[in-house]
Amino acid sequence: MTGGAQLNQAKRRVVVTGLGAVTPVGIGVDELWEALCRGKSGIARITRFDVSGFKTQIAAEVKNFHPEDFIAKKKVRRNDPFIHYAMASSRMALEDSGLVIDQGNCYRVGVVVSTCAGGMETYEKGVLALSKEGPNSISPFFITGFIANMAAGEIAIVSGARGPSKCVVTACATGSHSIGDAFRLIQYGEADAMIAGGSDAYVIPVGIAGLDKIRATSRRNDEPERASRPFDKDRDGFILGEGGGVVILEELESARRRGAEIYAELVGYGSNIDGFHVTAPDWESQARCIRLALDDAGIMPGDVDYVNAHGTSTVLNDAAETKAIKAALGEHSEKVAVSSTKSMTGHILAAAGAVEAIASVLTIKEGIIPPTINYETPDPECDLDYVPNVARKAEVNIALSNSFGFGGFNATLVFRKLIDA
Repeated sequence: MTGGAQLNQAKRRVVVTGLGAVTPVGIGVDELWEALCRGKSGIARITRFDVSGFKTQIAAEVKNFHPEDFIAKKKVRRNDPFIHYAMASSRMALEDSGLVIDQGNCYRVGVVVSTCAGGMETYEKGVLALSKEGPNSISPFFITGFIANMAAGEIAIVSGARGPSKCVVTACATGSHSIGDAFRLIQYGEADAMIAGGSDAYVIPVGIAGLDKIRATSRRNDEPERASRPFDKDRDGFILGEGGGVVILEELESARRRGAEIYAELVGYGSNIDGFHVTAPDWESQARCIRLALDDAGIMPGDVDYVNAHGTSTVLNDAAETKAIKAALGEHSEKVAVSSTKSMTGHILAAAGAVEAIASVLTIKEGIIPPTINYETPDPECDLDYVPNVARKAEVNIALSNSFGFGGFNATLVFRKLIDA
């Protein structure tokens, strides 16, 4: 059946069957989840370059990651770290799902793995080499090693996926948009399974300097583990992170036929744009995005149990998101648990939405809500239940994951515990 024909049919159900992640708090989903439940921070003083002249000197770097464990050595040499993170995350997710891609299904499996910044480390090094040593210093792998779509391209090459694929770039909403767009491709029959997520590796001098220049990042350099404090009155900016996150999405009956473990069902996706300001959020537009996702899922606001917030730890964003949640969920917002895992991972840009989708799925599966650490002083403008400092056991049947990016790009995903219908 073609995609066009499928549009006239009932939308197909989509489930999550595999998870993979490379993060500042751990390599692999088990390490990630254990750290989130413990409230472990991955934020420290930057180690990769001299930060003595920078006002922001801290970040959430990936530690103890060895790309050769996941990727052929020649591909490690030829590609930027953002591609390494994406390839490693996708390999882990595929292994977790048990999905085998072969000649029988390869044209029905696609890839939407995206990036916010692309291979900026490779680009920065190339520009410096060109200026110092001339054009002969540029590697023949320079272009393919940094362009944004190459993470998805390399994943397709090593996995054998040949279905619908693309790279989405919507700033901090990139990971969620990638998952949402992959969801639509399965819903409407263009694919039966998708490799979806995001990655970024932007902890480089120009990245730190650029974000500091617009006062987006925290300057709490003397206590880095306490610097990311979403919704706390004393927050002063986000912490730049890096890493990758990938989920495997499958059409429900296809997953059941092969006996796959199902983590949760993806039931709703909302997407819109503020059309307001490049960095300042519009809470009314964010609220509309949440309502779009709920309407798409056929879920009432009162059915939501948990919101994994965008929660960046900036003054404007956290206050705006609080208003958006209250506007979208109404009186029920007073009863909903809300937390920001960015308090531990920092802001991983394109990987943020993907890693937070993973956290939302595991919250449903495990019945544990990760905390918002460093929440010490309530802010009158942020007056929801932010699950402060300590993880909470709770039955979670429906979880939302919000992502709001520079330029006013908004995305909300709705996950539900799988039920027969």
